[in-house]
Amino acid sequence: MEVEIGLGKTGRRAYGLDDIAIVPSRRTRDPEDIDISVQLGPYRLEMPLLASAMDGVVDPDMAIAVGKLGGVGVLNLEGLHTRYENPYPLLEEIASFPKEEATRGIQRIYREPIKPELVYERVRKIKESGVITAASLTPQRVEQYYRYAIEAGLDILVIQGTVVSAEHLSKKRVPLDLYKFISELEVPAIVGGCASYHTALHLMRTGAIGVLIGVGPGHACTTRGVLGIGVPQATALADAAAARARVLEESGRYVNVIADGGIRTGGDIAKCVACGADAVMIGAPLARAYEAPGKGYHWGMATFHPELPRGTRVYVGQVASLREILLGPAFENDGTLNLFGALRTSMATCGYATIKEFQRAEVMVAPAIQTEGKSLQRIQDVGMGK
Repeated sequence: MEVEIGLGKTGRRAYGLDDIAIVPSRRTRDPEDIDISVQLGPYRLEMPLLASAMDGVVDPDMAIAVGKLGGVGVLNLEGLHTRYENPYPLLEEIASFPKEEATRGIQRIYREPIKPELVYERVRKIKESGVITAASLTPQRVEQYYRYAIEAGLDILVIQGTVVSAEHLSKKRVPLDLYKFISELEVPAIVGGCASYHTALHLMRTGAIGVLIGVGPGHACTTRGVLGIGVPQATALADAAAARARVLEESGRYVNVIADGGIRTGGDIAKCVACGADAVMIGAPLARAYEAPGKGYHWGMATFHPELPRGTRVYVGQVASLREILLGPAFENDGTLNLFGALRTSMATCGYATIKEFQRAEVMVAPAIQTEGKSLQRIQDVGMGK
């Protein structure tokens, strides 16, 4: 729906995950009968999860642990693990910074150059564990470092930035040609982020097996404030799902829509799927795991940009094991534990047996869904009132 912003300027009304609710259908199912697996290119994931390529979330050990639980951990190949032989003292230092010094301190630590031999070593460690091995590079650096990861046995390359387009223009250098690069790449690629129908459509046409959807919704991201850009996640996902349908009609290729950012609870994951997502990429909820390398802190990939940081360090705490966060059992009632058990229960309650079926669920614009009847929870700071 177009809304007049002023004379000569209109804009679509967009919705975030908190603005919508899933409508139960006429049937229900047993949770044990629900299949939450997803096909990601040649790989089958038992859980539609990619752990974000952020240093406070994924190190090689965390990637292995996520993989053994049925998801994929994505390692940031431009992070601390490829800059330092032993990054753990640096992670401790980042956790120790006073709030007002955190960004400057993180920038200083990330000035250390990336070492190709560490790219190989980190990827090789994950590969040797037997799990699906995925790692992330930005478009600016992918051609410089991707071969070291491929030689180490990489299964999936994630080409990721705050915003990635299929038509980057530059007067100073030859930009990455995603169409050519992906067509010649030895492994499947996922690209993103983006947040609009047309950008998703062009990224899907590059041959990528998945597109990351989300500009600015992440818990540690400040892009929406620094640059003034972004699209609320529910609308971005629905638009990307429409692009996926067009590409499927054009070419017969099914490209996964991956919701990236803004997810806190199992209910948020369910809403992402109902809006069209095949899988989710999450960071902050996993940074709360005892096993996460960030020691209770979480920061984004653009936090350490030397000239214009677009992220911040946030404290998330360490609350539970990775297994409890992903698969339960939950000992809290706010939806932040047993995330994929919640997805399974949501699908069962609404009567949908698979992820693709659940994408057809009815949703409503329902801003009151977060507050209706919850005054006591808010007053007492429990449940949905936290």
